[in-house]
Amino acid sequence: MKKMLICLLLAGASSTLCAEVLVGVSVSATGSGASLGVHVANAVALLPKTIAGEPVRYVILDDASDPTVGAKNARKFVSDDKVDVIIGSSTVPVAMAQGTVATESRIPFIALCPIAIDLPKQSYLFAVPQPIPLMVDAVVEHMKASKIRTAGYIGFSDPWGDMNYQYLTSGAQQSGIKVSTNERYARNDTTVTAQMLKVMATSPDAIFVGASGSPAALPQIAAVERGYRKQIYHTHGVVNRDFIRVGGKSVEGVIAPTGPVVVAEQLAADHPLRAPGMAFLGQYEGAHGAGSRNAFAAYAWDAGLIIQAAVPVAMKSAKPGTPEFRRALRDAIESNKDVKGTHAVYNMAPTDHYGVDRRARVLVRVEGGDWKLVR
Repeated sequence: MKKMLICLLLAGASSTLCAEVLVGVSVSATGSGASLGVHVANAVALLPKTIAGEPVRYVILDDASDPTVGAKNARKFVSDDKVDVIIGSSTVPVAMAQGTVATESRIPFIALCPIAIDLPKQSYLFAVPQPIPLMVDAVVEHMKASKIRTAGYIGFSDPWGDMNYQYLTSGAQQSGIKVSTNERYARNDTTVTAQMLKVMATSPDAIFVGASGSPAALPQIAAVERGYRKQIYHTHGVVNRDFIRVGGKSVEGVIAPTGPVVVAEQLAADHPLRAPGMAFLGQYEGAHGAGSRNAFAAYAWDAGLIIQAAVPVAMKSAKPGTPEFRRALRDAIESNKDVKGTHAVYNMAPTDHYGVDRRARVLVRVEGGDWKLVR
């Protein structure tokens, strides 16, 4: 209270004294990514309002799951709100568009989806979710252990679908698994019957769905309704209750990679992410009810933890609201070590703006309408 009063008294004399840290947050609250975005907004509401004694304000905008709107939001954060850091969308096409703006404006950007980052050109971009190769590798390992020899692929007709197909085919080839199809559909499509019939015509031992959110349930339902009874795998973009709600009994048995937080209480007692995961779940489910947990709320929480670790370091050399602070914040995010989140222990580096390792992934299966750890 005393500090706030001092800030008010000195506001007219100096805008750099007691400056607040401004965080722009783009949420897919509507559109095809809404099943992910709503949980991001819920988590952001729980983030601290001060960091190292400095006030923090979160400016939240809905990007409508639309890359054009997302880029517009990012430009507003830069020109109107003058934020110090942006927490980007949970959908890949939107986050990629926002990342372009952040790169041009030299503002740290933390994506809530695993976008591709060209580090020599995009040094201000970071991503919290586990990179696609790490997660698809877990799926391929399970396929190989299960003696699967052929896998059909169906995914989004956008960069998310492209990247999952790319890493599935490369990993599968190394493991002696043939990917028999490459079918695609749009996020807003209402049927994938034609595509699924083509996938099933190849009689694959398993199917991999390269989609995310509740729209990922569409090919799952189509396959099960047409009698497919073999294993179906999904990406780490489906691990929330909305996917199970939309898919119903059709998603029973689905296997997907995700972060440890989703099944925190099922982890071994000595797992490094069990305690932080349990702490987050206690807070999140305390606010939104038992069973409300999901991977995307935890991604937003981890983005907050990364910012909380970086702000005190950046403030040693610059004040919020300045280009110098944004640069120092970027440098701190990149150099901080062992930032323990719910999904991962983050160790960013000049050559790695994901900063995660194999501790950041587990496989889960839908059993009895809930996500269970695959042991």
